[in-house]
Amino acid sequence: MVKKFSFVSYSARFYGVNRAPAKYPCECYTFLMSLETFPNPQPGRDYEIAIRCPEFTSVCPKTGLPDFGEIRITYTPDRHCIELKSLKYYLVDFRTKGIFYEAVTNQILDDLVRACAPRRMTVVGDFTARGGISTAVTASYVKGSSG
Repeated sequence: MVKKFSFVSYSARFYGVNRAPAKYPCECYTFLMSLETFPNPQPGRDYEIAIRCPEFTSVCPKTGLPDFGEIRITYTPDRHCIELKSLKYYLVDFRTKGIFYEAVTNQILDDLVRACAPRRMTVVGDFTARGGISTAVTASYVKGSSG
């Protein structure tokens, strides 16, 4: 049985795109995307799933120029695993979203944790150099820990 979840994410203003205002300040707007999961075939075993998206793109909320990078997701599933086709479309949806590196990395982690409730998960956003500076953002989650 495949479960479908819809989540609201937060992104900054992108010219030519209309969005409803979000609940957070700093020019935040909402957009809807869907993630699917499937039952973990080995829920009694700890094993790690590593996913790479080497062609991730989003939009700089300050300049409107494209940002390029790699998203790496590593997780230990509990009862559900992330369905990869829906993850691909979820990540592609960021191509038109004005969002900072730190926000997009944490938003991906929050949405994926909400979708599959893993035992633990790490999302790394490794972004290419812009103006001579490259940035890597790491966000982590461990089930049962606060923060």
